[in-house]
Order: sequence, then structure tokens, then C-alpha cells
Amino acid sequence: MSAGTATQNKPAEPMIVRLDASARNEAISILVHAYRDEPTFRYLFDHRKPGYQQRVRATVRELIDLYFELDQEAIGILVNDSLVAVAFIGEPELRLNLSDQISWRIRMTLTAGFASTRRYMDYHERIKALLPQPQAHQLPLMGVNPAYQNKGYGRMLLKTVETLCAENPRGSGLVLDTGSSAYLPFYESEGFRSIGTVKLGDFEDHILFREVWPTGAGETSVD
Repeated sequence: MSAGTATQNKPAEPMIVRLDASARNEAISILVHAYRDEPTFRYLFDHRKPGYQQRVRATVRELIDLYFELDQEAIGILVNDSLVAVAFIGEPELRLNLSDQISWRIRMTLTAGFASTRRYMDYHERIKALLPQPQAHQLPLMGVNPAYQNKGYGRMLLKTVETLCAENPRGSGLVLDTGSSAYLPFYESEGFRSIGTVKLGDFEDHILFREVWPTGAGETSVD
């Protein structure tokens, strides 16, 4: 094997990057694939009715646009210049009240439908009631391209999120939720613990929290 061939066959090193609105379409695609089979989304947006995937795509799109509009942190993983994983982080101070986001509500109603929008807003309020005090960062959206799963990118992304959270001394930790019990061992291995559940039909959405201690700025590898 020549040196040139060895170089060509060498796996690309994943790179963490901050995202802006130019990554919107790629992020939407990744997150739609991540959430369309997730129990929480299947319940909230009624997978039994026609147009389910369109409602999921509309919701993901409107949430991404809202977080970009609110100038919240978004990061991703690049492999060979392709975006393969993304995460959106809500600041501790945000405590987002979707009822106050009038333009978001209008867009959601027009694209995802009134019933799905109302169900999602009610679900969001139930999660807010469980958030810890003092305030914590939130991780509302995170996903890995299915073709790149089981390569450690999800853990890499989550560790970078935790590093960014540690740079904000106003936050006490990080909160996320999942309706898939299969993901619980992964999150528990990363130090998350349950702080409550939200009952959705015949299953429960788990609200998870882990402390993230401030370490000072300048310690992350994000570009």
C-alpha cells in the first residue's frame, strides 16, 4: 500500500463547529431523522394521521428558526465537510415561554396545525414546571445522521455541550428530555439523573438533569 493510498483511506477527523443559519437545512434534515420515530414526537404530532412527517419537519424547522432568532448556541460535528450531528442549547436565562412567541405560534399553526401546536405547547409547559432551580441550560434538540451513528459522535457532541455550559457560571447544569427509554443508559453513563416524567399517552417522557460546574471561559475546542 502506498503512502498516498494510506492517506486516502485514513478516516477523517471529526471537527466540532459552531453553527449559524447557513446550516439550517442540513440541521433540519438531521433532526427530522432523529425525531420522527421518537415516541414523544409520535404522540405529540399524531403519527396515526396523514401528514405526520410533514408536521415533524415543520416543528423542527420552526424550533431551529426560533433558536437562531433568539441567538442561542448551536453546534455541530463536521466529517469530510459534511454536517453529521447537531445540538441546540438554550441559555439558563431563557426559560422559553412559547405562549409569548406570537410569530412562532402563527408559523407553527399554519405548518404543523392547530392541534399539534397546542399539544406541543402544553407539553413544553409541563417540562418547564420540572426545571430545576437555580436555572440550568436546556438541550431541546440534538441528533446524529443515521449513517454516522454508533461512532461516538453523540457522546462527543454531548461532552462539547457540557463544556460550553460550564463556561456560563449563571447555569447550575444541563437539562434534556427523552421519550425513548433505550437512551436512558447512555445519558446515565454521562452523569444524568431523572428529575421527573411527563405522562404522554401510555408512556412517559423522562426529564434528565446533570450538574455542570463552571470552569471558566476559553477551555472548549469549538471553532
